[in-house]
Amino acid sequence: MRFKVKEDGNLRSFRHRNFRILYPANAVSNIGTWAQRIAQDWLVLELTNNSGTYLGLVTAVQFLPILLFSLHGGKFADRFNKRKALILTNVLGGSSSLVLGILVVTGYVDLWHVFLLAGVLGLSNAIDGPVRQSFTTEIVGPDDLPNAVSLNSANFNAGRLIGPAVSGGLIAAFGTGPSFLVNGLSYLFVIAALFQLNEKTFFRQDQKKSDGNIREGIKYVRSRPDIYVVLLIVFFISTFGLNFQIFNALMATKEFGLGPASFGLMGTFVAIGSFTGAVGSARLERFRSTKFVIKGGIVFSISVIVLSVLPTFTTYMIWLPICGVSALTTLVSANSIVQTSSDPAIRGRVMGLYLLIFMGGTPFGSPFIGLMSELIGIRPTIAICGLIPLLTSIVIWFTYKNRVTPPTDISVTAVLKRVDRN
Repeated sequence: MRFKVKEDGNLRSFRHRNFRILYPANAVSNIGTWAQRIAQDWLVLELTNNSGTYLGLVTAVQFLPILLFSLHGGKFADRFNKRKALILTNVLGGSSSLVLGILVVTGYVDLWHVFLLAGVLGLSNAIDGPVRQSFTTEIVGPDDLPNAVSLNSANFNAGRLIGPAVSGGLIAAFGTGPSFLVNGLSYLFVIAALFQLNEKTFFRQDQKKSDGNIREGIKYVRSRPDIYVVLLIVFFISTFGLNFQIFNALMATKEFGLGPASFGLMGTFVAIGSFTGAVGSARLERFRSTKFVIKGGIVFSISVIVLSVLPTFTTYMIWLPICGVSALTTLVSANSIVQTSSDPAIRGRVMGLYLLIFMGGTPFGSPFIGLMSELIGIRPTIAICGLIPLLTSIVIWFTYKNRVTPPTDISVTAVLKRVDRN
């Protein structure tokens, strides 16, 4: 039976066979990813007697490779076959999850194992991220790219909706081990889907060759205020505000005195809002602009500050979807703007820089949050993590609001030529 979708509908990316193959596989993998995130945080708390400092450090180690290698991943995406690269990164990521799961189930796990395997998974993600982001254009083409970004975000957050609840139940019944095994096995679905893709139907645009170096990608972004302002907003809200796994873990254990099932439920409530924001963003394509992202950063920051003062578990849970909606509406718009307004010849490196900005601040933000929660408590820490992006978003608005119109010609040659003339 032929799959029919309206050409101008909110599901139009499903007109492409390769997208239909990859989408459900990614859905399974996303559920596994979020199941592991919950299990890893809970495992660290178990091994360290609820230490917020160690929780922040493990998170930092997992995201440190993104800080070190995501730009190289972007360069890799511009030069090599993206499908084959994704197969390799999924093999590496799946292997690290399976090893950790086996160590936990057999009772041999120690804290250093968690640090090491979190770093391996981070290395896989550092290469996988920019390759996967720029691969979306080859799957659906440039015209359907904004729609695909929204649908992929909905997919990711559907996993965020289901994964924490599944993991919370598994941890309560069997401990953390099965969640790691589930995630490791979920990578097999993505690998199988990548092998089934038809490369003959990829949208590979004819493009002028650029120098292919990382420096050129950085210079291109610096020459585009409409892009680097988006990256600034993303950096501050992701480094400080977008840390709900740590916020929820410490609120559940230290503030509310709850167990793993409640912690998993917190993640699900965040995901309800995130999923709603991702689905709704498919209808907001005409509103997407750099100014929209700045305003979204302000709204999200305020929602985090409000979260810090809610007195009970019930009110905290009810507000989490609001945080999720504001975060994902902002981030989907940011991702779409960066991808669609970049020259295809340099898009991989631009997305590598985006990933570096989006996740590269975590090695600094997570230890900061863990340490501050030990020194002044988790509620004041959450408030500070909302205040920092709020103040920076306001400053960025008044500094750049009249300088963020995209150029008519976004090619590498034209953009860098304008810079050289100036």
